[in-house]
Amino acid sequence: MYLSILLINVGTDPDRPRPGRLWLRNLYHVHQRLCMAFPSASRVSDDVDFLKPFKPEDFGSKQVHVARGTDAGFLFRIDPRPGGRVVILVQSAVKPNWDYAFRNADYLLAAPPEVKPFKPHFKPNQRLRFRVLANPVRKVSRNSLDTKGERLDKRWIGKDVPVPTADLTKWLERRAEPGWSVPKNSDGKQSPPGFRLVEITEIQGGYVYIKKTSDKNAGRRVRSALYEGILEVTNADHFLNTLVGGIGPGKAFGFGLLSVARA
Repeated sequence: MYLSILLINVGTDPDRPRPGRLWLRNLYHVHQRLCMAFPSASRVSDDVDFLKPFKPEDFGSKQVHVARGTDAGFLFRIDPRPGGRVVILVQSAVKPNWDYAFRNADYLLAAPPEVKPFKPHFKPNQRLRFRVLANPVRKVSRNSLDTKGERLDKRWIGKDVPVPTADLTKWLERRAEPGWSVPKNSDGKQSPPGFRLVEITEIQGGYVYIKKTSDKNAGRRVRSALYEGILEVTNADHFLNTLVGGIGPGKAFGFGLLSVARA
């Protein structure tokens, strides 16, 4: 696998154009541009300078809209940094071609992308600091209740609804051991997470806006929560699967990437 760091040109003068900052506001466009780092061989050979219009079928062969694994797919997260800087972290199964992805839009970057091989190894009882930006939602059933203990309207049955702020801790705990269970909106093939939560030190709840078209009424708000804390590995193989696959839904919009470091 590979880890990439993209430093985005967000600009410093509000009176001048800041295309990087505007680009980050539309997560659909961010994901689309990141997909361009995985072009087909024919696309690169036929359009060396990336002058032809974007065609989805020319990008992401076996790397986009697939189950994340050690040989396919990628995860990303937009990370604000001190001093007003912003970076995008990308964890990918294969080495991305950032030069091609930004060839016709290099003004979005403030520096050349950094790419390094990523071969994590874990061991049981190892404690790690973690950060993950998640999309905490729950699937509504006929017996689901709202925060007041009343049944939800039947129009929500079978749909994902945002988790209330009071339940954000519980949402992440449900994805860790020992109380882990496969979420109802999972395909049922998920392996145990391979970790337990030692401490959640910070939760920043909020919403992000996602818009696919130019229609100003076509966008929607999506629940988000940035979690930080300490975890303990219980099973190295299972935890690696969790790291590779990400946590929770919404991965195409920058959710689910689990970053870890020594505690």
